[in-house]
Amino acid sequence: MGDPRESSGPPASLAGNDLETWAALATLLEWLPAALDSQLQRDAQLTHFEYGVLYALAQAPERTLRMSVLAGYANSSLSRLSRAAARLGSRGWLRRTPDPVDGRYTLAVLTDSGHAKVLDATPGHVQVVHRLVLDRLTRAQARQLREISRRITTAIREQGAWEPS
Repeated sequence: MGDPRESSGPPASLAGNDLETWAALATLLEWLPAALDSQLQRDAQLTHFEYGVLYALAQAPERTLRMSVLAGYANSSLSRLSRAAARLGSRGWLRRTPDPVDGRYTLAVLTDSGHAKVLDATPGHVQVVHRLVLDRLTRAQARQLREISRRITTAIREQGAWEPS
């Protein structure tokens, strides 16, 4: 018997190393978001999703993005993003405005208060990312994780994920 991945059809089940690898990744996918949410909610009164929205806007030119672009970055539906934008807007951290170039689109604009919120929330978030992920890996492992993550995200969505500029 050879490697089951070499057979002509798709595998009927996961077993052995494949099952162990998948179980480890699936557990990570469940546990890490909850840990990130917990820290951000405790320290900054933000969910990880909301932090990601604010962070993406903070990195954008003029702290502004079309809602549709922001939804793509966040891997979110427009309706989920719209609900988050409404919550963030009620706190004075984001405002929405029609796109002056094309009124069919809506722009999300990070306010000065929202920018201050991102700056305030970032050190604690960076600390937990280091504690839970980056400090646990060697440089070589971090490089491997980056490459593995890019391969998987490209398999999910051809254009890949948001990457910092």
